[in-house]
Amino acid sequence: MIKLDFDKQAGLIPAIILEHETKDVLMLAYLSEESYQKTLGMRQMWYYSRSRDELWHKGATSEHFQHVKSIKTDCDYDTLLIEVEQVGGSACHIGARPCFFNQIL
Repeated sequence: MIKLDFDKQAGLIPAIILEHETKDVLMLAYLSEESYQKTLGMRQMWYYSRSRDELWHKGATSEHFQHVKSIKTDCDYDTLLIEVEQVGGSACHIGARPCFFNQIL
C-alpha cells in the first residue's frame, strides 16, 4: 500500500483531476487524508474545501458527480493525478465543464 505524504502541505494533497475519456484537465482541488479515504472507499470524489474548512462530496448538491477511474501519485507521494468520469456536465463550481478556460497567453 502506498503511503501518501499529507504532512508537507498542512495535511492536504493537491489533486489534478482529468476526464478519463478525453484526458482534459477538469480541475485542481485538495484532499485531506479523510477525503482521500472516502474517495477510495466510495470510488467517487471527496475533497477538502480550504475556504469552507470542511469535506465535500463532489456532486452532493449539484448532482455533478465524479466517478473515480484511476488514481496515481507522483514520485514524492504528495500530489495526485486522478482520472474520473464526470457525470452531470460541470466540474467547475461556476458551471463550466473544466475549471481551466481563461486564456492568459
